[in-house]
Amino acid sequence: MNRQTLTHAWTDLLRQTEQLVRLRLRAYFAPGDARTDEQPHWAVRDDGSYCSMCLRQATDTEKTLLMLSLAPHLHPAFYDRIIQDFLPNGGDIIEMGGVKNAGNHRGFLPTGETALFIIAGGNIEKRMEVQRLLMGESQLVKQGVIYLEAVKEGEPPMSGRLVVTPEWLSKLLLGKEQRPVFGPDFPAKPISTLLEWPDLVIADKTRQQLEDIRTWLRYNATLIDQWEMHRVIKPGYRVLFYGPPGTGKTLTATLLGKEFNREVFRIDLSQVVSKYIGETEKNLEKIFQRAENRDWILFFDEADALFGKRSNVQSSHDRYANQEVAYLLQRIEDFPGLVILASNFKNNIDKAFMRRFNAVVHFPMPGIAERLKLWQTMIPTKGKLQDDIALKEVAEKYELSGSAIVQAVHYAALQAFSKGNRFMEKDELLVGIRREFEKEDRVFK
Repeated sequence: MNRQTLTHAWTDLLRQTEQLVRLRLRAYFAPGDARTDEQPHWAVRDDGSYCSMCLRQATDTEKTLLMLSLAPHLHPAFYDRIIQDFLPNGGDIIEMGGVKNAGNHRGFLPTGETALFIIAGGNIEKRMEVQRLLMGESQLVKQGVIYLEAVKEGEPPMSGRLVVTPEWLSKLLLGKEQRPVFGPDFPAKPISTLLEWPDLVIADKTRQQLEDIRTWLRYNATLIDQWEMHRVIKPGYRVLFYGPPGTGKTLTATLLGKEFNREVFRIDLSQVVSKYIGETEKNLEKIFQRAENRDWILFFDEADALFGKRSNVQSSHDRYANQEVAYLLQRIEDFPGLVILASNFKNNIDKAFMRRFNAVVHFPMPGIAERLKLWQTMIPTKGKLQDDIALKEVAEKYELSGSAIVQAVHYAALQAFSKGNRFMEKDELLVGIRREFEKEDRVFK
């Protein structure tokens, strides 16, 4: 779809939205001049755009909700200009809701109250119907297109801003999906790999356990649909990866994403865990809300910080910490996608979580055979080893993880390349190995 066609489509939709808002305001200021119990039907062009597909699947009420939330993104003074026509000397229309001067935007932003007013006016039955839609019954809310912003405790829920999620805003206005930007509002980063499954060197038992996850990713959605098992099967799949650092947990997560064309997001625990009561839940909710219905894989690295054992309640801090764990249990169980928790030690994870995992996968330190394969795999294709380096002896003598072997080879290769050598020397490879031992305070012999 070209830009000109998209521009014409949005111009037409914005015109219809303005007619709708003006109709309600005329009815409000002069009740005898317009009917307040009927809404005009939307005319949506079938142009193949995200916007067209989204609107054509929605009811007329949902179309109005979406366009009311989109209007300020298309014209920043959309509401202010219309209101000024009815209140030339200034003033507020309390029933219309809305917020002004919210952050950088200086104009009127719609709230749930705005939607109730425009769609239902004073019709209580219709207002209740719209509220139910905004509270979760609308497909637009279920699919993460729009949401009602949370408000302070005690305030009317409908006073929250009516918001289009950033991903859908990009889809609707630009015709393409935008990846979330890492930051306080989305404390997770996408991770990926250039490697393939044959590059993952792990124990046979571990590889067999991973097949269960691949089977779920490949068949579960079809199974739930064709065998109608949604009534008895909980959504989503929860997995614990545990084992020493560098044994392939992160690589496995990225390979799963690569094989099944799903984005993998690693949650930055330093941005999530907060010392302030209630903030950790809020930070996590930002991630889960954005990830709903997106087929993302959520990867919680070093998950002990979030999913560790609960303590006995000895203070208010302990009580709130345990509430955080309870929140996490419920939120992860409700998430419809794949959630992977990674930990160095299985025993560090709270038992309440252990009962809820669909799979627990152990990533042990590689044995001699795995280490030899790792050494052979990691040697650069354009680099060579000196003849006096016997990789089998190196694999037998030095117990290293896969990532440590990569680091040792990288060090030796850098030294050789910096000297203009085509061969990696044994002494330099041993220095690389010693450096990895020293990182873990282990004795190198």
